[in-house]
Amino acid sequence: MIDTTSEPNRNISQQYLENDNQNQQTLSVLLEQFLGKKDQILVQQTQMGGIEAYVGSVTLEWFANRVQFASALPLLQKKYNPETENIEIDADSIDEVQQRPLDWSRQAPLVQYLAARKNHKFPPVLVVINQPWVDNPQADEWDSQGIAKKATTVFTPLDENGTVGLLNIAEEHISIYALDGQHRLMGVKGLLELIKTGKLRRCKKDKTPNDSFITLSDLLEHYQVNEDYLQKIPQEKIGIEFICAVNAGETYTEAKRRVRSIFVHVNLMAAPLTKGQLTQLNEDDGFAIVARKIAVTHPLLEDKENRKERINWNSATVATNSTVLTTLQALQDMSERYLGQKFPHWKPLEKGLIPMRPDDEELQEGIADFKELFDYLASLPSYKILEHEDTPVLRRFSFEKGGGEGNMLFRPVAQVALAQALGILVFKKSFTLEAIFKKLRKFDRQGGFSEMEFPHSLWYGVLYDPNKKRVQVAGKDLAVKLLVYIVGGMTEKMEVAALRKALADARTMEDNTIGFDGKLVEQQDVGLPAVL
Repeated sequence: MIDTTSEPNRNISQQYLENDNQNQQTLSVLLEQFLGKKDQILVQQTQMGGIEAYVGSVTLEWFANRVQFASALPLLQKKYNPETENIEIDADSIDEVQQRPLDWSRQAPLVQYLAARKNHKFPPVLVVINQPWVDNPQADEWDSQGIAKKATTVFTPLDENGTVGLLNIAEEHISIYALDGQHRLMGVKGLLELIKTGKLRRCKKDKTPNDSFITLSDLLEHYQVNEDYLQKIPQEKIGIEFICAVNAGETYTEAKRRVRSIFVHVNLMAAPLTKGQLTQLNEDDGFAIVARKIAVTHPLLEDKENRKERINWNSATVATNSTVLTTLQALQDMSERYLGQKFPHWKPLEKGLIPMRPDDEELQEGIADFKELFDYLASLPSYKILEHEDTPVLRRFSFEKGGGEGNMLFRPVAQVALAQALGILVFKKSFTLEAIFKKLRKFDRQGGFSEMEFPHSLWYGVLYDPNKKRVQVAGKDLAVKLLVYIVGGMTEKMEVAALRKALADARTMEDNTIGFDGKLVEQQDVGLPAVL
């Protein structure tokens, strides 16, 4: 039997399909016509908190060439320093300043990030559109009451609801300033300079030039990027949100306050990540990747039923009565101080630059090495106690509420120092972990890590501050040297003498040197402990 209704249905469907295709082609032609104009950009209008904004995208090249730093806004020109491109703060300008000072030391790292990271990404920027009449009180755009008759943005809607349209960005009519994203702008400007000239001078925070440069040849050599790739980066696109410097119906003062308020709100709402949170998310730093892996898999640290968490994932510190053993940030520092002796190339080429992710084979090797370290750490008597005791009583000093053992192994700063010393012994001095921990287990059983608040402890004045009665981070480097000495010894007499002097200095407070028996002694009478 023939279905007589199927043919008309097919014809209707085909007609709808053809109409859709025709409409799409018509829309494409119209958009091509509108978007071909250099003085307009396709945007979507948004509104939040009574503030209209226009969201679109522009090339990095356009961003660098058309957008200026907010400090160059005409209303700030009296206090604008063209050398630093910052505002000089004084009694007159303090209420006008809308931006934190630019930190020019960040430019080189940002340029390196854009050039060397294939999957680089900058978040959208927030910019202000200004027009010349804004700063002329006699302009026709202000009425007799000083109220703006028009806005500095000119938006032409393309749909009935006025949500999609074209924003006028004609260079002869408007100027644009970065309200949020000044350092991103700095980075993109630096990238274009590097591509154009082949080099970019590094600067200090205040834009004082350094003697060093970041060069194209360095990028090509160290990061395996090619010039063709670099030439394409300026044509990549970044999200951009436009707001107007002055809205219709606003006075000059009201507009200025609104723009300042938006800047403050943007920065207050964008809370920075803690060091621990950065470690959780970092996919480039090999030391962070290793630390995360050990944190969730090693029996000493991993989460277990009927056991309190052993790691503070966010904060870099451990409270006196906290039941955690360490922090994720300390684990990353331990990873870097230990494995950095074996994999120094995991670190960035210079401070402030982003490290390159190690290859998977090296990462697995690093994870295995760090796991082995924690296997041995778990064998220390102090950590064995954790099988039936919580950390607070082991961490607390004897004079704190509830009393405690004052054991340095439960303080992150000491854990990092120990890891660094072990890295030196294993990877630089060729000791085995088995030989090292045979000595350390004996040292631990004899109380060598405990009671650091008492003069008989090697760590008194080093990792423990007797005056402030708290742990001191400043003694970490000396603690590393002492650990290397007591485990591996030293052969150079000058090196031994310098270490003894450093220990005596650490035990000297206000010209009083404390001996290991708790009595006052002369500095030269402070000796080093016996090598284990």
